[in-house]
Amino acid sequence: MTALTGKILGAARKLVFPPVKRLLNRFDAPTIVLLYHRVARLASDPEQLAVTPEQFRAQMRYLKENHRLVRFEEDWSGLPGPAVAVTFDDGYADNAREALPILEEVGVPVTFFVSSATIGTTDEFWWDELERRILSGADFPESFALSERGSARNWPTVSAAGRQRLYHDLVALLTGADLARRAGILAQLRAWRAGRPEPGGANRALSLVELKRLAASPWVSIGAHTVNHLQLSALSHEVQREEIEQSKRELESWLGREITTFSYPFGRRCHYSGESVGLCRELGFLKAASNSPGQAHRWSDPYQVPRHLVRNWPVEEFAARLERFWTR
Repeated sequence: MTALTGKILGAARKLVFPPVKRLLNRFDAPTIVLLYHRVARLASDPEQLAVTPEQFRAQMRYLKENHRLVRFEEDWSGLPGPAVAVTFDDGYADNAREALPILEEVGVPVTFFVSSATIGTTDEFWWDELERRILSGADFPESFALSERGSARNWPTVSAAGRQRLYHDLVALLTGADLARRAGILAQLRAWRAGRPEPGGANRALSLVELKRLAASPWVSIGAHTVNHLQLSALSHEVQREEIEQSKRELESWLGREITTFSYPFGRRCHYSGESVGLCRELGFLKAASNSPGQAHRWSDPYQVPRHLVRNWPVEEFAARLERFWTR
């Protein structure tokens, strides 16, 4: 395909797809699922995962006043009109500290998808450790050398631009890494910048007490998000099963209730496979959430429910983007 052909097709999609989707929406009211990760004030947020408490409250109030709100686990097929569901991924402690009080205050139902390995630990999610060790502080070594699989690669790290390249390259490597490779890369990174800066509490995961506090709220449901937040499509069938089944089992043991929903880590179509979808169905989940934008209809696959990622948008921008989600 030539560049010109690509531009022509792209322009055609913009003209044709919105009217088609609006026509479909007249026959079956869509449900839009929103994806959040954190409600926090962060000095640095390279992955843009955090929404400040002020912006989050304004967004939730807008939803409450302007849209029908539903729970992720509900059957949406009989809804009389469009609806919105709110979800969170990962299981950060600020979900309990900051997000929950706002959701309860405004009256917004929510599903928190939780990775079980970090619950009750002081461990950071690996992307937060990368940000802390590579992008924060001063007095960096001249370079970082990564040795693995019989080869070595070197990144200059004196300049901010060099550290940005290192950060983005390691994000790509670690996203597709299995648990052993992840551990090996992080061990070398820790040795490269050992002891400084030390982790704080800002990025920690939920404690078990906080998880139970979330689950006790009448506005909250809890879903599984694997044990170790690994890219499922990069794993064998057996390891995928272990990651999905064990996360379900651990959450059920802690909370004393059945866990019926799941969210794929990272969540793009390349990050999970047909095997992942089949395992979710086989293991008794009723729905599974992706991280690909789109609308949910009666004919949508309940094991690949689309979601729209929400950033730290002022309420005016949030409202405008939400309107566009109905035709994307």
